[in-house]
Amino acid sequence: MNSEANDQFKELKKQIDQLQKGTKDQLTMVIFSGDLDKILAAFIIATGAAAMNTKVKLFFTFWGIAALRDKNKNIKKEGLLAKLFGFFLPKGDSSMKLSRLNMGGMGTNLMKNIMKKNRVPDLGELIEMAGDLEVDISVCEMSMDLMGFKKDEMIDYPNLTYSGVASFFKDAQESKVQLFI
Repeated sequence: MNSEANDQFKELKKQIDQLQKGTKDQLTMVIFSGDLDKILAAFIIATGAAAMNTKVKLFFTFWGIAALRDKNKNIKKEGLLAKLFGFFLPKGDSSMKLSRLNMGGMGTNLMKNIMKKNRVPDLGELIEMAGDLEVDISVCEMSMDLMGFKKDEMIDYPNLTYSGVASFFKDAQESKVQLFI
């Protein structure tokens, strides 16, 4: 390697080392979608990373929050918009639909049956696994307010917090990997 190429290589390595100093072995993920297949993918990635000793932080916002609503909790909604969102959006893992090929629910049922047949954990089991693996879940307070969701209607989860975009951004800046689903 000539001297100029060697100098360029050293400078590039120095820049990479500086970038890596500020990052942690951490994954931050924005969960924006409320589609079953996308939520499943997010939790499969999250539990896989956590099982490999990577710290995982999930930030649920807008439609993704519906996956965290507890189907057994009935919270009285105030205001027309909150009542509409509460009625029309899925409530927890059992009422979510596929993003494609839902076919009036047949596609969703087919996917759930295939997952069961192949011993793939369902969404409820993946959420429980994520809790056991200490995956952090943060719910966007602004999105909750806009959609009329209440903290009392969320699932019981050991590492569930409520925050804003600034907290997510801080976590993302410190993470080696950031994803958006």
